[in-house]
Parts: sequence; structure tokens; C-alpha cells
Amino acid sequence: MTALSLPAVPDWAVPDPLDLSQGVVQLTGVRLTVSGQRKVPQGVPMVVVSNHRSVMDAPVLMAGLNRNIAFVCHQYMEQVPVLRDVVSQFGAFPLNTPKGLFRQGYKRLRRKEAIGIFPEGAQSMVQLQAPRQVNPFHRGFAHLALRVPVEPLALLPVALVSDEVGFESPIPLRLLSWFDPDEPLFQQSGGHPLVFYRQVEVKIGDPIWVTSRDREQYQGRHGTEFAQQLTDHCWSAVNDLLQP
Repeated sequence: MTALSLPAVPDWAVPDPLDLSQGVVQLTGVRLTVSGQRKVPQGVPMVVVSNHRSVMDAPVLMAGLNRNIAFVCHQYMEQVPVLRDVVSQFGAFPLNTPKGLFRQGYKRLRRKEAIGIFPEGAQSMVQLQAPRQVNPFHRGFAHLALRVPVEPLALLPVALVSDEVGFESPIPLRLLSWFDPDEPLFQQSGGHPLVFYRQVEVKIGDPIWVTSRDREQYQGRHGTEFAQQLTDHCWSAVNDLLQP
């Protein structure tokens, strides 16, 4: 018996992530405003660093910056049927391991693409908190920026500013532990928090440039400390953008 093979999907038939994002914003009726658009670097590789509150954040950021951005997503998303396909359509890639982040980051940044990361991790998505609160950043993105041999490289701090208050959905938070049993945040009781924007502002900060001198300092015995300083710099920039 001859195995049947499905024809390859032509490139023109694959939806563009930016077009999808703009469509999502339009269909959901989100009132989106953008400030600081002129600060977005053009023609250079870029890491977008943002706070994270809503499942709408990735498409809102792409629409606001008017650029395709490959977002780093939680590894459980590639295990969930349907959600896995949605994430793939938007060009995101899962954070399976630090090596996976570096491998994907190297490849995309060398092609002068933009990648996006929410350095707060899962905490901001599984706990209801004040709209303008931003949790401490994990420093994986700083290690990536200081290791990848690409120059110039911009870290772009961006704040998603909305005073929408989230709610606890009927979806059990512990359901996510089926897909990632090692994540302690998924062991909590109650429903999964959700935030849907009706109005949101994308506030873009000044780019933070990573230079060859920064990489030289990172190679020393204080490399981890230097990466933490860069992480804290980005956190401060996002936090400042969130303030009234």
C-alpha cells in the first residue's frame, strides 16, 4: 500500500503573524494606542522586553510595534492541542530549556529578526495583581543578549499599560499541571486568572544597546552579576513606563 502524502502548504498560504495580530486587535475591538513608536530600531536585531498580563499581549505588541516578533512562550503551550497550533501561527517558540532559548535566539537574531520575551515568567499570568505591578525579571534574556555574537543589538523596553482588572475564570489552574507537572505555580487552587483588554497603551522606551564592551565585561568572573545589572536596568525601564 502506497502511503499518501499531503501537499506542502505554499508560503503565500501561511498567515503572516503581524497580519494575524492586527486582525485579532481589530476583531476584539481593543482600543490600542501607541507612544514612542519612533524609538523602535529599524533594520537591526532586537529583543522586546515587556510586562505580561493577558493572553492578548503578544498580538497587541506586534500590532503596536508594527513588526513581526517571535515571542518566547511557556513550554506547556506546545503540549496543549489547538493552543499549540495558535502559538505556532503567531511565530512563537517554547522555552523548553535555556539551551533551547539560546539556540533559537541565536538563529533569529543573526537573521536580524525581533524576538520578544516576558521576563516575569508565569507568575504574572497565574496570580491576580494590580494592573501596573511588574514582578522581578528572570535574567535569561540578558544572558542571551550578552552571548549572541550580533552587533548592534537592541533591548527594547515596552510597557503594556491598561487599568483593566482581571478575574478568576472557571478554568482550574491545576489543569495546566497536566502539561507541565514541574511548574509549582500550576499547583495552586482556584481558577486561572484572565485579563481582557478593552483599552491598552503600548508605551515604548529608549532602546538599551548591547555592545562588544558589554560582552567583554560579561566574560569575566562577574558575568552573572553583570547580567543581573542589565536585567535590573530593563526592569526599571519597564516599571517607569508603567507609572502614571
